[in-house]
Amino acid sequence: MHLSRFLRQGLTPIQWAVACALICAGPSLQAQAPQVSPDSREGYAQAGDTLPPVLPELGDTASQDLSPAAERRLGDRIMRSIWPDPSVIDDPLVLEYIEQVWQTLLASARQRGEITQDLDSVYAWRPFLVQDRTINAFALPGGYIGVHLGLLAMTSSPDELASVLAHELSHVTQRHIARTIGVQSRQSWVSLASIILGVMAASRSPQAAQAVIMGGQAASMQGQLNFSRDMEREADRVGFGVLTSGGFEPSGMAQMFEHLQTASRLNDDGSYPYLRTHPLTTERIGDARARLGPQAWNGKAVMGDASRPVVARHMLMAARARVLMDPRSSFIATLTSPAVTPRTPALEAVTLHYMAAVASQQLRDLDHAQNSLNLARRLVPQLPGPQATEVTRLLTLAEIELHLQARQGQQAREDLNALYRNPKRIQPRPEMMLAAHLALTVPGPEQDAAMRQAASDLQTHLSDHPYDSAAWGALSQLWQHLNEPIRAVRAEAEASAARGDLPGAIDRVLGAHKRFTHPSGADTIELSAMDSRLKIWQRQQREDLREDAAGR
Repeated sequence: MHLSRFLRQGLTPIQWAVACALICAGPSLQAQAPQVSPDSREGYAQAGDTLPPVLPELGDTASQDLSPAAERRLGDRIMRSIWPDPSVIDDPLVLEYIEQVWQTLLASARQRGEITQDLDSVYAWRPFLVQDRTINAFALPGGYIGVHLGLLAMTSSPDELASVLAHELSHVTQRHIARTIGVQSRQSWVSLASIILGVMAASRSPQAAQAVIMGGQAASMQGQLNFSRDMEREADRVGFGVLTSGGFEPSGMAQMFEHLQTASRLNDDGSYPYLRTHPLTTERIGDARARLGPQAWNGKAVMGDASRPVVARHMLMAARARVLMDPRSSFIATLTSPAVTPRTPALEAVTLHYMAAVASQQLRDLDHAQNSLNLARRLVPQLPGPQATEVTRLLTLAEIELHLQARQGQQAREDLNALYRNPKRIQPRPEMMLAAHLALTVPGPEQDAAMRQAASDLQTHLSDHPYDSAAWGALSQLWQHLNEPIRAVRAEAEASAARGDLPGAIDRVLGAHKRFTHPSGADTIELSAMDSRLKIWQRQQREDLREDAAGR
């Protein structure tokens, strides 16, 4: 099936990008996989880098599964097509929370030995957000995890969210993706890609999904994409261990299963694509309950300490996700006037007022947004101390965003400075991005110093997170305003590469050489660094072109 026919089914770029990458990668999977030493990976630590083409020969019985490096390369190829899609969003606060849960699970998996050294050094281990109201999360090759905002919006606790992420993480650590892909023949790749399209299309149109699957003559191969029942049981078992070792409540998995089962029975409208690839069998639900023991389950999971700070953060981020998951103004307007009564528990009331504030801000009703935040603040003293601290931070960040929209830059800066008074402490990413925006937009005698401090903080952040395209973009703007044009071009090129735009990154470096013909001092160093990056990006582009040609 041609991609033009995929598009006629009304599919999004995310859906056909996955198929394109898989179809193009299919023939290249015939290549022999050389060994890659740890030293040879040293040059792949920067934004947009991928691992060398170390792909197994499918006909070799000793190499039926994709190697970790081959799987990562396939994942990188898929993600370079996905990153530019507008459905992939970067909300700093929601992404920070997902990362917090994800990193906790990763640490647990490492401690338990589920993540081996060869996987840890190769995989991306990177979650990303999809602006979609459906209930879904999915693992892609190489350790990339997609999380629909609808999933976060429907979970009632961090433990429920963590149970889904732990399950997906376990599919990755147990090599289920590689084992599923590795057994397919070369002739199966196009049909397998059409199934992947169908599963992803199900979130928007079950009819289109079925058409795609049938159009690829692949209906009989559905089981080849879906993880086997043995794999599902293994992911549940391993995921449960990772969940509990990470400090989350064991009942989170059983409670999530209950919510999914109840909601899908009441509303079978295609809003739960997660259940198509992860069917909730009676056996899986029974096993989840049995792991809790008879004392812990009596028809309803017993959740943990509701006063934990992470519970407050989860509730507010779930509310934020509910606003952001559907960009239609008609939907957002329904969230601006929640029903809060004197009997509503304090944290729930704060959450509802916060949701109304974020929704009103999206609609640019700044007065109503500020009023909602004021109502939320009045309830903060009723919260336990750690929760009050967490909630105060999130409400303050919301007020700073309002001040920026209202062009009240000085008030925004004062509020941001009040959050973190220690200048030696690197701010969290949401505060860092706000600080960069403030430095760029708020004039005054301290603007130059503020821009240099923001640039310094971003550079420190990017040394550990080189894939952060938004941070690179902000850094480029800062260098441009500080009259550092070569640094600005380098940051802009890195931002393009991190977004998957290799041609754009390459063009910016080549353009810099034409523009800056007589560099000196620090500029020479910057151009030299860009040349090193240029070679990596050009090699990646050549490999992509070879795979495209082989796939035709």
